[in-house]
Amino acid sequence: ATGLVTLGFFDRQTVYALRPETLLQPTRASWRCESGHEWKNTRLVFQLTRQGSETVVQFTHADWREGSEYFTLCNTTWGELMYRLKAAAEGKQPGPLFLKSSLAY
Repeated sequence: ATGLVTLGFFDRQTVYALRPETLLQPTRASWRCESGHEWKNTRLVFQLTRQGSETVVQFTHADWREGSEYFTLCNTTWGELMYRLKAAAEGKQPGPLFLKSSLAY
């Protein structure tokens, strides 16, 4: 897979370089992080499955070297983002989690 992409936070003061690992798979997408002290060599994985008439999105931020305070912060943040994604898919307007240079709360 090619096509390095960046994911930036806090007015792009924190930027992660991600390389796609899966392409053209309708139910799975994954990227390997190539930068960042704690994120380097972790993987962001989205897996879609059908359950009856619904689609379930399973997200995993995998392959962390160790549990740390930063790991806990990221895990909590991803959880909040998944709840906001669900709300948006249900037609609600959950509002942003991130502002330009900070978290929204």
